Amino acid sequence: MATESSTLAPIIATAAKKFASARDIHTVGDLLAFWPRRYRTRESDLGSVTPGEYLVGVAEVKSASTRPMRGRKGTMLNVVITDGRHDIDITFFKAWGHERVLVPGARGIFAGTVGTYNRRLQLTHPGYTMLDDFDAGNRKALIPIYRSVGSLHTWTVTESVRRVLEVLDEVPDPLPAEVRERRGLLSRMAALRGIHTPDSWDEVEEARRRLRYEEAFVLQVTLAQRRRTASGQVTTPRPVRAGGILEAFDERLPFELTSGQREIGTTIADEMARDVPMHRLLQGEVGSGKTVVALRAMLAAVDAGGQAALLAPTEVLAAQHHRTITELLGDLAQGGMLGGADEATRVALLTGSQSTAERRRTLLDVASGDAGIVVGTHALLQETVDFFDLALVVVDEQHRFGVEQRDALRGKGSVPPHVLVMTATPIPRTVAMTVFGDLETSTLRELPAGRAPITTHVVPEDRPGWMSRTWARVAEEVRSGRQAFVVCPRIGDDDVVDEGTDLRDEVTDEDGEPPAPARPLKSVYAVHAALAEEPAVSGLSVEVLHGRLPPEEKDAVMGRFSRGDLDVLVSTTVVEVGVDVPNATVMVVMDADRFGVSQLHQLRGRIGRGSHPGLCLLVTGSDAEAATARLEAVAATTDGFELARLDLSQRREGDILGAAQHGRRTQLEFLHILEDEDVIEAAREDAFALVADDPELSAHPDLAAGVRARVDAEQAAYLERG
Repeated sequence: MATESSTLAPIIATAAKKFASARDIHTVGDLLAFWPRRYRTRESDLGSVTPGEYLVGVAEVKSASTRPMRGRKGTMLNVVITDGRHDIDITFFKAWGHERVLVPGARGIFAGTVGTYNRRLQLTHPGYTMLDDFDAGNRKALIPIYRSVGSLHTWTVTESVRRVLEVLDEVPDPLPAEVRERRGLLSRMAALRGIHTPDSWDEVEEARRRLRYEEAFVLQVTLAQRRRTASGQVTTPRPVRAGGILEAFDERLPFELTSGQREIGTTIADEMARDVPMHRLLQGEVGSGKTVVALRAMLAAVDAGGQAALLAPTEVLAAQHHRTITELLGDLAQGGMLGGADEATRVALLTGSQSTAERRRTLLDVASGDAGIVVGTHALLQETVDFFDLALVVVDEQHRFGVEQRDALRGKGSVPPHVLVMTATPIPRTVAMTVFGDLETSTLRELPAGRAPITTHVVPEDRPGWMSRTWARVAEEVRSGRQAFVVCPRIGDDDVVDEGTDLRDEVTDEDGEPPAPARPLKSVYAVHAALAEEPAVSGLSVEVLHGRLPPEEKDAVMGRFSRGDLDVLVSTTVVEVGVDVPNATVMVVMDADRFGVSQLHQLRGRIGRGSHPGLCLLVTGSDAEAATARLEAVAATTDGFELARLDLSQRREGDILGAAQHGRRTQLEFLHILEDEDVIEAAREDAFALVADDPELSAHPDLAAGVRARVDAEQAAYLERG
């Protein structure tokens, strides 16, 4: 008898090699996790077939005839298969062996790519198996259809799975018996049989319900363990101090905090005053003021005698944060300097591209404690960086970092520091519960007063005159005293895509395997050159920005744009977050159909940050229905939470959990985060109760093994990356 760790070769012989080479399937467990993508009944159905489709269908042979081939030896077989309403022609250029099987009245499963000949649908040399042969070992009502496995036909996959199930002992079950009983769930073995060899649709649905719950439960157990570990740590309380730099900052704020900013600020202050490290996620709409909330928390840490570190994913964003914080603080950022306020501290910037002398000065300020706030990139994580007393870690754009990186920064505290994780991508509640379940979550929904409205339009670039009008609108805004962004997915014509660019494939097939892009993407340098020849923008100052420029050049370009010395900035997505230029009112996104919904929303958030209305133009050369619908959805609303739900529904959870890094489309095969809120809540209740009673899962070895198998250390990191 076999176990899940058994190799396939002794069970399914030569097919095992095809599974290994085509799908990296080596063991019984691997094969049983290769789920059917759909099912067919034994009823014939050819009605929805289109040319180019890969057909796997049940049909009856309507007619069959042979004839000599013209100009060459041999006999051709022409067969017509039917479902009683629709016919498809089949051609074999060598009739031998087929004419004795494919006779009128015979019923079989046929597989092949549909073509056309003489305006009729046709299969040429398809694979097939007759139902009488198939039923000899598989008398089930439903026929599972699997993704392609090299040259193996789907019925060979079906037969291989059936053989494995026949020789398999009872499998380990990560769901404890009491949980299965309480939720009315099948055993794992019954669920595997129900998925792979079902007798009815009801059996399929019960199996899916069980496996859906298992996915939610294992994830929630992981998050419950992480939260319990965090709650057992002890840190130094950092209470708010009267008369300090935070109070001075609040008094000088040129605007009034929103009620959400005040409420979340109070929550953060309360948690930082405790001896258990804060572990909080701060999410918010584009432009909702997350930076001010984070800065107030950092100032509270300074008041308490500690330091705060802000980790940013790119040098452009780190420099922008440093510039913004320094400008907001004014003389409060000039600690120990002539003209500095009595309560002042210093704000240091640390990046990998700094000169040796500049880096040495910064490291001394950090180690001595003179720099109360330290802003940096991954350079903050290096061993040479020592903090005097790290009290608070702020991680911006958490999805760009893994757990190891965040923990490396946390480890620089003499005691565990408080942690504030920020994301500018709004997260629906069920996603937060599943992905960030070990963090307390705060959400900023309202925008600060004075933010201008943004209008968004989709621009088909192949429509005559539309691109000329696009550049004319840019020029109109600039000549009214405003500025413009033009965003491109590539840097140059060498196919270099800049860091942070979240490109979508033009087309994705039903197996999730995208073909190579058919349409070249616009590049920063190509668009910059084209604008130099564009009459509408003649006389405007246009420069480029991307992540591969030398740091001093990036800073210089952003400085000129921020000061208003530059009219149009042609950039990659390095301007996606953190860049705050209130005078910028126009955003043109080239190849907008190739960006995700959330990234388009983030890019759009760079405009309308002042008192002037914003205009976002989404340029597309695609006529694909899904791409057009995505862009129209972005144009229709500025509600980031609504767009986040749309983005997730299109991307699926695999992208959120980082499953592409593991060679799989998604870790969640059955659980749909947006649709299964009740399942997630029930699993969360069961998981947290179980971990409270048995934190190490010592009484549940199958569950512990299931957690290790499904959520290894790297995958756990992706859970927190969102």
